[in-house]
Amino acid sequence: MPTTPSALAQLPIRRLTLDDLLACADLSENRGWPREEYKWGHLLTSGTGYGIDDPSGTGLITCCVVTPYGPGLAAIGMVLVAESYARQGVGRRLMEHVLAEAGDTPLTLHATANGQPLYEQLGFVETSRAEMVHGQFTFTTPAPDVPVRPATADDLQAILRLDREVFGLDRTHIITRLPAFADHLRVAEENGEITGFAAAWPNMETHVVGPLIAMDPATAQALIASLAAATERPLRTDIDVRHTELLSWVKENGIDSIADNSVMVRSLPDLPGDWRRRFAPVTVAAG
Repeated sequence: MPTTPSALAQLPIRRLTLDDLLACADLSENRGWPREEYKWGHLLTSGTGYGIDDPSGTGLITCCVVTPYGPGLAAIGMVLVAESYARQGVGRRLMEHVLAEAGDTPLTLHATANGQPLYEQLGFVETSRAEMVHGQFTFTTPAPDVPVRPATADDLQAILRLDREVFGLDRTHIITRLPAFADHLRVAEENGEITGFAAAWPNMETHVVGPLIAMDPATAQALIASLAAATERPLRTDIDVRHTELLSWVKENGIDSIADNSVMVRSLPDLPGDWRRRFAPVTVAAG
């Protein structure tokens, strides 16, 4: 097993496929993260995975996934390095390769405290923070009386228009996967107009809420409450810390903070779109 920087630098970086799903899940487990096989399947089909094979012939020593949002932005996630190869420059080399592949495309990621210094060295800057929350929803504090219903196929075009307006980019290739990817998809509607939507998708023992786009905190609360009523699983989601009203409300309902990540961008002053209506992403893959 190569241990010197020069030996590690000779290992080729390759693109990953769905055949690498279990190896990616194994690497997550190696670093103390959940295996999240369902999430890995989504990321590897909607984005491009990169990794370096373990020279021992078993698994990967590092990996990440890049999810494109058209020419205007791509998201990097699930940046992992096997414990036995940590602090040997492997993660930096993988990230430098990804940056070279991205070219002029602006990039975003959610960084853990461990990963943030490397990303700052590579030109990423923090624009906000996201709080990961998790727990069994208790319905202790009721949601506002905002009309919410299950989404139908007829709602898809309105959902796409709202997502493009709020996110600031065309995510058709991501959003059109939601009906198959998510167990539950809800829309908020006022006077015949869709004012928000949210999905809950299965991940290990939880349902992850995301995306969550809404015209205001009251609508976001109503969407979360509707999703919570549809499942017996605990909920998990990532909420921009600027959404203090929503964070306070979910915590009143048993959804407690479990982590805090830096939202970072490169080659952009900030994420596009309207953060005031963007409450939770489709998936979060911090590194």
